[in-house]
Amino acid sequence: MYNPPAFREDRPEVLHGIMRAARLALLVSAAPDGGAPEATHLPLVLEAAEGPHGTLYGHVAKANPHWRGLAAAGVARAIFPGPEAYVSPSLYASKQEHGRVVPTWNYVAVHAIGAVEVIEDGERLHALVSRLTERHESPRAAPWAVTDAPAAFVAGQLKGIVGVVLRIGTLIGKRKLSQNRSEADRAGVVAGLAASEDPADRAVADEMSR
Repeated sequence: MYNPPAFREDRPEVLHGIMRAARLALLVSAAPDGGAPEATHLPLVLEAAEGPHGTLYGHVAKANPHWRGLAAAGVARAIFPGPEAYVSPSLYASKQEHGRVVPTWNYVAVHAIGAVEVIEDGERLHALVSRLTERHESPRAAPWAVTDAPAAFVAGQLKGIVGVVLRIGTLIGKRKLSQNRSEADRAGVVAGLAASEDPADRAVADEMSR
């Protein structure tokens, strides 16, 4: 990921917060035949205490051939998107001064790269999906648990998936939020995005104001 110094984010707590807020990640790995990279959209749960940068857990359908590519590649990249918004030149104070401004896009993203393992063992899969379920059910007033379903049914469902564990070796964070613009230009972008009817724009304004 192209990441100029002005936009780099290295604080682990910030990066982990972006990853947890993303909800749906993109898992990418090299194709075993040298073709186009393979990619799968999936939720990933971060365990920050495991390893120097944390460990990611998820699963894919066994019918999805990507898991075989992951096993062959041995390494993968998980991409976590954060808030993003188009920035019009009209929002810059400098537009009125000299007009030498162009559009851009502000966004937040984290890339996690590391060794990947695929899991087919039923016991480990049960623990993995239980962890995923607890993570996403916990905000609910009456959380559903894997144990709420009949054990035989769950065992059958587990045969249709493959677990994925990515032990993060490299963590790259980018917060491109007009840090390369003047304070007046940044203020204009924040005000313009905050006034937008699009919640995605307002989310970027909030991120810029932190």
